[in-house]
Amino acid sequence: MSRTRQGQVESFGVPWEESYGYVQAIRRGDTIYLSGQVAHDGKELVAPAPVDDDGKVTDFGNMGEQLRQCYANAAHLLSRFGASLDDVVDEVIYVLDADAGDAAAGPVRKAAYGRPDPQVASTMIGTSRLAFPELLVEVKLVARV
Repeated sequence: MSRTRQGQVESFGVPWEESYGYVQAIRRGDTIYLSGQVAHDGKELVAPAPVDDDGKVTDFGNMGEQLRQCYANAAHLLSRFGASLDDVVDEVIYVLDADAGDAAAGPVRKAAYGRPDPQVASTMIGTSRLAFPELLVEVKLVARV
């Protein structure tokens, strides 16, 4: 944990934080803003999607596993602020394939939030690319404590 004039900030220490120049989460007042969470374990990507020679995804089957890791990373970050996924009020899920995202998101989100009706505003957006070619999903969250 580190503190700045603006509030508490948290990072994982993954190489792309320094190369891109950002923190994973920052608290301002009673609000915690999480950068888009991707499927990594602090060292490498988790369940990377297979890609062809041009870097295009060839199979979206790892969407659920990647999404589970995104929520696990978010929960870990939130715990550093004394918060949890119960405090999340808004999320945006970016997916490479809307059909695969839609199929995975319901069950994974319900499990992550621990209820059949997660009490969070949620938006899913299809995009053509994420930070790394092997990523299928990224989740950005805002929590209030």
